[in-house]
Amino acid sequence: APVARERLQILLAHERTAFGRSDLVAVLREEILAVIAKHVAIDQEKVKITMERGDAVSTLEIDVELPKAVHRAA
Repeated sequence: APVARERLQILLAHERTAFGRSDLVAVLREEILAVIAKHVAIDQEKVKITMERGDAVSTLEIDVELPKAVHRAA
């Protein structure tokens, strides 16, 4: 988790410098879902990702609905 957090912070810092790249959230969504899918079977329709941009900080929020019985992805 610390490594993933660090990577997201780097990506968000990069996104701030490339302000206007609206496709960054879509790219992040696909890459994050691919990593999660390696470990847990998820319904991609039940994933919500939002990004809030502030003056000094941007926040990326990821909400993934996991089934009660978590099955490892094949």
